[in-house]
Amino acid sequence: MAVDVPSSVLTSLGLTRESERLYYQVAPTSGNTLDEVARLLQLGRDELLTQLIPLRDLGLVELVGEKVVVPPMALVVADLVRGEASRASTVASRLDALAWAVPHLVAAATRPAETDVSDTRPIEGELSSGGNALALIGQMLRTSRGDMLWLRPDAWAMPRESAVSQLLAEAMAGGRKSRAIYPVRALHEAPEALRTRARLGEQIRVISELPTRMFILGDAHAVLPEPLGYADEPRVHVRQRSVVAALTHWFEQLWSTATPVPAFDTGEARPDLRRFLLEQLVAGAQDEVIARKLGISLRTVRRRIAALMTELGVDTRFQAGVEAVRRGWL
Repeated sequence: MAVDVPSSVLTSLGLTRESERLYYQVAPTSGNTLDEVARLLQLGRDELLTQLIPLRDLGLVELVGEKVVVPPMALVVADLVRGEASRASTVASRLDALAWAVPHLVAAATRPAETDVSDTRPIEGELSSGGNALALIGQMLRTSRGDMLWLRPDAWAMPRESAVSQLLAEAMAGGRKSRAIYPVRALHEAPEALRTRARLGEQIRVISELPTRMFILGDAHAVLPEPLGYADEPRVHVRQRSVVAALTHWFEQLWSTATPVPAFDTGEARPDLRRFLLEQLVAGAQDEVIARKLGISLRTVRRRIAALMTELGVDTRFQAGVEAVRRGWL
């Protein structure tokens, strides 16, 4: 099927031949009053106003009081192009957002047929907002056992930090262990907050950056924002054990790449630092690299490695790795 190709600038803007002809008739009269233009074109005032509507919609003709003004066509077309580009950008952004929604819609509709399964149950957990977050943490601590694992990208800035530390202290006094990963910037932004947690016995490591808040209590509870990030709510509270186990595995992967902080090396944290030193030795890291990662002197690194080798009863760093594996330290 043949497609009409615009033959001029004005027809490319969607004007009819009649409107195009009117434009070229009105353009030389720019600055005259509406009545004067109507007389020149031998049209009635109302008839002229009606015929000018398409031109005025595009900004090709303007009425300033009683005067008919025809701006330069190049300026009008440039404004139209900018307007269309802005609308196109808005539409593109909207379409992109909708495109991201499609997989979620498809996933939501993808379920096994009733004949394919013998039993279906909802996953344990919920998406929620509001309520007393501190009371929720306390309740979860009371209804779970096992280690407490934390991703804390900005927790020291939260007003309830001291109350959370109190809950942590009570849990650790009952024999529970706590491990937390912070971004490196926390060492400069909130050293006292980290020191407080370390004094409670929490093992602390730092990493370049953290993508989200999260805490895991044993194998029964995991809480993280929806979507992932630093928002306090809405939050996803997961109690499905396989999902909690998967999130725990992710935490352990981050933990294995994070760096201990000797300044917070309490008695409870020493085995953690020992493991880090062994991991670095097995990986073949130079003493200078280890010192840089830990933020301590080269002499201190070498002294700790020598003490570790003495503890293992070995003479070489290679033997230290072998013996550590044999003892289950790695």
